[in-house]
Amino acid sequence: MDLTPEFVLAHTRAWVDRAVIGLNLCPFAKAVQVKGQVRYVYSDAADEQALLDTLCGELHYLAECDPARTDTTVIVHPHVLNDFEDFNDFLDAADAAVEQLGYAGVLQVATFHPSYQFADTEPDDVTNATNRSPYPTLQLLREASVDRATDTFPEADAIYEVNMQTMASLGPQGLAALQAQIRHDAEAPAAPASREDSPGPVV
Repeated sequence: MDLTPEFVLAHTRAWVDRAVIGLNLCPFAKAVQVKGQVRYVYSDAADEQALLDTLCGELHYLAECDPARTDTTVIVHPHVLNDFEDFNDFLDAADAAVEQLGYAGVLQVATFHPSYQFADTEPDDVTNATNRSPYPTLQLLREASVDRATDTFPEADAIYEVNMQTMASLGPQGLAALQAQIRHDAEAPAAPASREDSPGPVV
């Protein structure tokens, strides 16, 4: 299947619905989804500079937008940084952009990748799937929103460990079945999605 903007965004949404929210990997995601406060952005960037330009533009947009309208932005970029090490290296540039634009302490960047790998794990370790999205993905978060969410969830520090246990319990076969369901959901007929589509679920 061609990676059209419509399919890429539908695939990402299905992953959020089935995995991030369905497995409760992020206890804060469902509330924002229901309120429709997420902006999905498809990026056709083919090199790091183009992606950085998109990132900077979306940082400005989110900083200037009313949180009640857009609380977070998800940038999906399937044509660049498909190698996880290159993706990981790009995060230094992303964090530098946040700093240089004056958004340190205001906005932050979270990351998801099809080949995400935590330190001290093997590539095929199922626990890596907690941060594995269908395509390389950057999420822009408001620090104030993150603080509010963690304040209402007294065991926020334990989320990481709980997620690891969830994936371990799911196992490789369960994960494969989940991924097949996610793709099926994405391929189901739906209203066309634009390159910049909001509202939707948050990752």
